[in-house]
Amino acid sequence: MRLVWSFARAHPKRTLITLGCLLLAGLAEGVGLTTLLPVIDLVASPESAEDPSGLAKIVHDALAVVHLEPTLGLLLSLLVGLIVTKAALVLIANRQVGYAVAQIATDLRLSLVRALLGARWAYYTRKPVGSVANAFATEAERASQAYLHGALLVTSLLQVGVYSVLAFAVSWQAAVAALGVGVVASVALRRVIFAARRAGARQTELLKNSLGHLSDALFAVKPLRAMARESLMGPLLEGETLRLDRAIRGEVLSKEGLKALQDPILVGSLALGLYIALASFGVPLASLLMIALLFSRTLAAVNRAQKEYQALGTRESAYWSLRKTIDEAEAHAERQSGGLVPTLEREIALCGVGLDYGDAPVLGRVDIEIPAGSITALVGPSGAGKTTVADLVIGLITPTRGEVRVDGVSLEDLDLRRWRSRIGYVPQELFLLHGSVATNVTLGDPELGDDDVRAALRAAGAESFVAALPEGMHTPVGERGSMLSGGQRQRIAIARALIHEPDLLILDEATTALDPETEAAVCATVESLRGRITILSISHQRALVDLADRVYRLENGAAKLA
Repeated sequence: MRLVWSFARAHPKRTLITLGCLLLAGLAEGVGLTTLLPVIDLVASPESAEDPSGLAKIVHDALAVVHLEPTLGLLLSLLVGLIVTKAALVLIANRQVGYAVAQIATDLRLSLVRALLGARWAYYTRKPVGSVANAFATEAERASQAYLHGALLVTSLLQVGVYSVLAFAVSWQAAVAALGVGVVASVALRRVIFAARRAGARQTELLKNSLGHLSDALFAVKPLRAMARESLMGPLLEGETLRLDRAIRGEVLSKEGLKALQDPILVGSLALGLYIALASFGVPLASLLMIALLFSRTLAAVNRAQKEYQALGTRESAYWSLRKTIDEAEAHAERQSGGLVPTLEREIALCGVGLDYGDAPVLGRVDIEIPAGSITALVGPSGAGKTTVADLVIGLITPTRGEVRVDGVSLEDLDLRRWRSRIGYVPQELFLLHGSVATNVTLGDPELGDDDVRAALRAAGAESFVAALPEGMHTPVGERGSMLSGGQRQRIAIARALIHEPDLLILDEATTALDPETEAAVCATVESLRGRITILSISHQRALVDLADRVYRLENGAAKLA
């Protein structure tokens, strides 16, 4: 029930409306059922109806207050009217529950997205993409369904409470006997319910791991198939899938087991309670029939409550797993930077910058100056820290020692978001969306139009080949840009980096794996930007290095002018 309380705190207004409607519905049904006892008295023993007692007397007295005669027609009409009222209230409550289910899934997904987008870069490097995708799609949906089952559980418990109160009003001895046996029966089914809870928790963990490994396999499917090594991923994915199947089977078994055991146990409890009431307390026939009706409905409500509790248990682990992911991302939120507005008119300088990953130093004490409007290249062996320098300049990571300055102002004192908005970045591992060329250049920015796209494509040297595509800039590029060549993808990425007219352009191995002709075209694009944009190029390729105004060589944690 901790999960239900958690949802209630997150959505107090909707929860209050829902519970209010359910409570009123329960009261309407309860009042309606109280009219049954006088009806039974009228039909079973007309003479006793003239001198009612107990619950029947309460009904007679209530009708007398409004000057109504308790005739059979009136009592039946009252019963039908109250049941219709109850149905209307339940409809309103269920509508609120349905709205809440959709809203909860949406809120959880939005919370996840906001937490992830606000997290530090270091958090992303440790988080499997598949587990995040699973949290957004599967866990959010299962968590919202947990709320649905929790609300239905509360509904059933309210009904149990109403029926029990009425039963005590008819005959407290019979009610105590039947309820006591019912409680014992419910406790006997606890193991079946908790087995479903364990199966649900196992499903949550296996789904997270499976989707993580599946995303890795799909991302690397081309090299795996090229080397005929896709079979190496098969056993891992198949093993997790089979374990997931066993967890699902465990949930099905416990669910069907509960269904199979409930009716015999609960009906047996009802029969025993009624036997005790009739044999030991001499309850009148009319009251006994009323108790039988009430307890048949009570035990049906208990039956539903147990099923909803079981369903809640199988899904609540998804909510706590998703909540953990959100909390972790929020705990790794990027710190708020200073408020100074950045400018890049003189230089970017790394002053005595050092960086450690744990106990391992990546950069010792590095001094690098990147003059505004120049082309500066970083070279050196793999793992020397070239991309790390770019990450430091962007502000994705913070130096362990020293500081990064822009026009003499420490990056920590600048508005980091504004600084990044002035950067164009072309990574080594390109990403293209499964959309049009224009969409990939603008990334959906509504403030950018076709003229902006054309200007960016022209600056990136991509205008001619894009114009030759079947639909021009509105041509789909395929999954990960599969319908374009490597050089075309590269120039689309450069156009994306240039469209917002940045002050700084960072090229991380921008010409790696390109043919000489395409490499020359990219170099011509870079050359055309000289003096207009500050360019930081990370490259092993001689062509880009030769364009640079200054070259720094990174090696053994140090940087030297080459």
